Amino acid sequence: MSTPADPLIGRVLERRYQIDAPIARGGMSAVYVGTDLRLHRRVAVKVMDARYVGDPQFLRRFEFEARAVAGLSHPGLVAVYDQSIDGEIAFLVMELVRGGSIRELLRERGPMPPHAVVSVAVPMLGGLGTAHRAGLVHRDVKPENVLISDSGDIKVADFGLVRAVAEAGVTSASVILGTAAYLSPEQVSSTEIDARSDVYSAGVLLFELLTGRQPFSGSTQLALAYQRLSYDVPAPGDIIDGIPPQIDDIVLRATERHPDDRFIDGFAMQHAVLDAVDELRLPAFTVPAPHQASARVTSAIARPVSPPQASPPDIPETRQDAERDGPDFDYTDFDDADFDDAGYDAAEYEDEYDDPRLGHRGVARHADDPDDDGDSMPATRRLTALVWFVLIILAGAGVAAAGWAVGSTLA
Repeated sequence: MSTPADPLIGRVLERRYQIDAPIARGGMSAVYVGTDLRLHRRVAVKVMDARYVGDPQFLRRFEFEARAVAGLSHPGLVAVYDQSIDGEIAFLVMELVRGGSIRELLRERGPMPPHAVVSVAVPMLGGLGTAHRAGLVHRDVKPENVLISDSGDIKVADFGLVRAVAEAGVTSASVILGTAAYLSPEQVSSTEIDARSDVYSAGVLLFELLTGRQPFSGSTQLALAYQRLSYDVPAPGDIIDGIPPQIDDIVLRATERHPDDRFIDGFAMQHAVLDAVDELRLPAFTVPAPHQASARVTSAIARPVSPPQASPPDIPETRQDAERDGPDFDYTDFDDADFDDAGYDAAEYEDEYDDPRLGHRGVARHADDPDDDGDSMPATRRLTALVWFVLIILAGAGVAAAGWAVGSTLA
């Protein structure tokens, strides 16, 4: 059975953003490689599921959160360029990260050694801290929302989307499923959420990076969420050998059940990680992007671009079911069996991925991502015009010379 064609491919949103190829799809949105036709650069376009577009409350919150995040600037955050609604399509235009997520890296390699984990934690917490100081809370810090570029940059994605969806009149089970393992206790028991909730989720994420598994389990997602109300997150060193006590202490403090006992925000937790790095003399390290995800994005970028559509197509109301181009990357079916319980192979990380491009304390230096050759078409047209101009000048000169010669003969 063939996969239905995605009606968004080739469509131009707001007469500016062309949808070129799909990258991934989750419970509440789909992400595409797109082209900004005005600035001639590749972008990522996140298209929200059709069921949210008719909800005025969602649209107001969606616009508010996008504007707030667009005002932030930090290499640990995925930049938001634009937000709009084109007919029945609500979308975000973001920086295109050529790589994959921490979830995909965990699936490929299993648990990470401490020096690799802190190389994820420092830029991630810097991005979170920047948002926290601006009064924003992510609410959904998890491996799927932390991206790794091909150059080793770590970036937090999807700020504000969870709040917009949570405040919509549409119930989204997939959002609950994707978040249950990383919820803070107060997210389960109350609505009073602040930066310390993100700190708790970041602590759970670090626990998973170090051990290859989540700290709690349950027969249902609801049971999994309620585990944290009665039980503490264990020290990673109790699960796997070789984790320094300084790293254990950071995870334990970040995941204290009472918010007052945690780090106050992302920056406070980042400073604790940096102190541990200095004390332990952990080496600088470039975290590798997951191979399969990088290949998927590269393939999407290289895919032939459909010509812009003259008019918007009719998109069925069941678009979220009909548009299935590629695998589902909403990894809510996490299974501990995917990881090697024997622990991590530090030599594998060291030998294959040690990279001198890293700066001090395991933070990758931010490299500018060169734009695609989006302006190659205008350059071609300019060259063609120049050739025609030269030919016309030569032809005119030839006619003039011939006329002069005829005139001289007659004279």
